Amino acid sequence: MVAGSELLEQRHMNLSLALATAALLSAEPSSTLPAGHPVIPPGTQASPARPGAAMPEGHPPTEGVAPSINPEQLPPGHPPMSGTGRAPPSADELLRQLDSTEGLADREKTFEIAASLGRLYYVNGRNTEALTYLQQALSRARPTRELFLAQRKKLGKAAMPTAEAAGCGFTVNMPVEEMGAVAQTRAQKGDAAGAAACSRAALAPVLDVAVMQANAHYLSNDSAKALAAYDAVLEVEPRHEDALYSRAALLFETKGDDVAALKEAGAGFEALVAAHPDSYRASMAKRMAGLVEETVRAGGRKKLVASRAEDRRIRLSQAPTAAAPDAPRPLSQDMVDAVKNTERTPELEQGLAKLVEEGEALLAKGNYQEALANYTRVVPFQPENGRAKAGMAWALVGLERPMAARVWGVAVQSDPLSVEKLGDTLKAKGDEKGAKALWAKLAADAPEYPNKASLQEKLGK
Repeated sequence: MVAGSELLEQRHMNLSLALATAALLSAEPSSTLPAGHPVIPPGTQASPARPGAAMPEGHPPTEGVAPSINPEQLPPGHPPMSGTGRAPPSADELLRQLDSTEGLADREKTFEIAASLGRLYYVNGRNTEALTYLQQALSRARPTRELFLAQRKKLGKAAMPTAEAAGCGFTVNMPVEEMGAVAQTRAQKGDAAGAAACSRAALAPVLDVAVMQANAHYLSNDSAKALAAYDAVLEVEPRHEDALYSRAALLFETKGDDVAALKEAGAGFEALVAAHPDSYRASMAKRMAGLVEETVRAGGRKKLVASRAEDRRIRLSQAPTAAAPDAPRPLSQDMVDAVKNTERTPELEQGLAKLVEEGEALLAKGNYQEALANYTRVVPFQPENGRAKAGMAWALVGLERPMAARVWGVAVQSDPLSVEKLGDTLKAKGDEKGAKALWAKLAADAPEYPNKASLQEKLGK
């Protein structure tokens, strides 16, 4: 949403553009008079009749024509009126009128009119037309620019006074070319300091137009002309904030593998921070300067990207192997302490025993995931519970999880008898196939199992 002050500014700009357009269109041959209008003798200038006065004999009737409105009669806050009883034209209306004007681009214009037209096209995304008028505006200001560069060179290292100190006598909205004429007069009198000060003050709006031209070149995908335009601004004003930042950013974007250009970009960002430390761009310029420095050290953007990719590959290769998706989450020290400090009440022991029994019933039904959930609640409290370890190991084997072999090995090595008894439980609960598979795996993985004869008997061997 546009703020009130911005809205008024836009209306003022549209009104100014309307006036500029009117000035340009005034050179158009006058249109034919409406039907019935009396002939105006050559050399006669028409003037509006006084309100209420009778019209000349033969004048067409004027009933229904809206009366003119006195701006002082408008309510507070009303947008400015054009004097015809209508609000100023919108940007779209102005563009349509300008587009339909034959030969508009070839007409002579003041700096202000050409700049206004260029700005209108620029803010409406029509960069080709904008560049035409912006260049015309800059051409009108070229003599003043050349004068400034020459007079500043004459000054050498001497300080240049301000326009006020030099007594340039400029007024608000004074045309650029008139200000340039004042500076030229100073130069003709041998006043290099005054000429430099006055011409520099005259160039203030010109630099804004030049930055707009550079931006339009960039948006038209012509980076070379954009850089040249930014350079032209910085030649006049090396501290110009917009030009410093935009030029540095463009160099970094388009010349990422040119180390010399990257160093220029870094210098531009640093110059902005030094000249405008309180600017909203300063923090971003600092970050960009750091990124540019890193890119320069790497030898360019492509090498930096490759270096980062290699660093990442090395870090990943040196990192500990990630736990399998099914691996139990590592317990934090707080969790370990909480388990250790939990009081072993009869109720807790009974609850854990019930979880083991339920787990075995789930294993017999082939519900390995649900069984695993039960065992993972028991083992932290009873890490030496062989029955729970055996059930947890068999659940992981049934799920074919990557960590099954490790947990199964721990269960078999620490308490193989509990593993064998789990087979007995499975058979008793109707899972004879599962029981035999468990015994066969136990026999294969624990060849030194003392009760191996019992296993062979159960397997029918």
